[in-house]
Amino acid sequence: MKILQFGKFYYPTFGGMERAMFEITEGLNAQNIECNVLCSNTKPVNEESFFENYTVFRTASYGVVNSASVTPNLIRKLWQLSEKYDIIHVHHPDPTAFLALFLVRPSSKIIIHWQSDIVRQATMIKYFMPLQNWVLKRADAIIVATQEYADHSEHLQPFKEKIAIVPIGISSSAFQTDQAKIDAIKERYKDKKIILAFGRLVTYKGFDILIESAQYLSDDCVVLIGGGGHEAENLSNLIRHYQLENRVILLGHIPEEEKYNYFEAATLFCLPSVTKAEAYGVVLLEAMAFGKPIVSSKITESGMSWVNQDNITGIQVDPKAPRELASAIRRICDDPELYETFSTNALQRYQNVFTRESMIDALIRLYRKVLKSA
Repeated sequence: MKILQFGKFYYPTFGGMERAMFEITEGLNAQNIECNVLCSNTKPVNEESFFENYTVFRTASYGVVNSASVTPNLIRKLWQLSEKYDIIHVHHPDPTAFLALFLVRPSSKIIIHWQSDIVRQATMIKYFMPLQNWVLKRADAIIVATQEYADHSEHLQPFKEKIAIVPIGISSSAFQTDQAKIDAIKERYKDKKIILAFGRLVTYKGFDILIESAQYLSDDCVVLIGGGGHEAENLSNLIRHYQLENRVILLGHIPEEEKYNYFEAATLFCLPSVTKAEAYGVVLLEAMAFGKPIVSSKITESGMSWVNQDNITGIQVDPKAPRELASAIRRICDDPELYETFSTNALQRYQNVFTRESMIDALIRLYRKVLKSA
């Protein structure tokens, strides 16, 4: 069984989709299943990156338009590679990958990993729909991380019989921490409860709501937001507007190897996203693996509400409700018994549901089923 993971970008670029591709590729190769990667580069150069057990083929990109990488050579590279693989596992949303599938029309089995609807490009989706529907009709299976998202995605309703639910899982073996750096973070925010948030600084992440909520937190709380993005200046202005410079800190980009020190040092984790563009929230799994209680938005069309179980692993709040967000944070921080319960439940839920091993086992079963149907 030979698998090609096909998506927009790959490690060291790390968003939720790229993290899922990384975990799947690493996990399959650890099971001695040959799995390589085809993706766009982040620069105008064709490259091959060699990892311990696999190869990543990156095609030259000439920029990103409407979140799609402009990489014409991706089509040619798929044509060269496709017949060498039994299954092409395509990670969506990625319009460029869908166009490549349409033009190349590989004979391999096609599995679409539906990580999110296209939400923000409302105009573009109208023109993209015929291509998207062609790919979904061609697909041999469609993976969705949660039943909630499968039920609420209008794009998937005509293809329900193809859907397989496979929760994204991550490996905690990569969570290397440095106690000296953890101590330094705690010392920097001495006697403060650290409210941690990570993500790209884009509008749907709702970091403006988190900043506004900080007005209603006590002085013994500090909000740390890690990540880069085009909303950085707007968020900085918002912090100054509310005079929260001592209570909200934009950390900027934090390298993966440093990120876990912040998770360990944090009191709780917050994901205040405001739309279903936050389809799952892989970062929530990282927080759970560190036993951190979670405050997140209740978005019924998103799988995020399934990942963080309300009043079990944390608290769900209405999106765009800064007072409610602050109230949930205070409730957890001020109740040691509740904090301990949420912390224990979060770690247990990670171990029971969200490990890389659980995901890989489910994927291998699906791959075999798809190949058996040939």
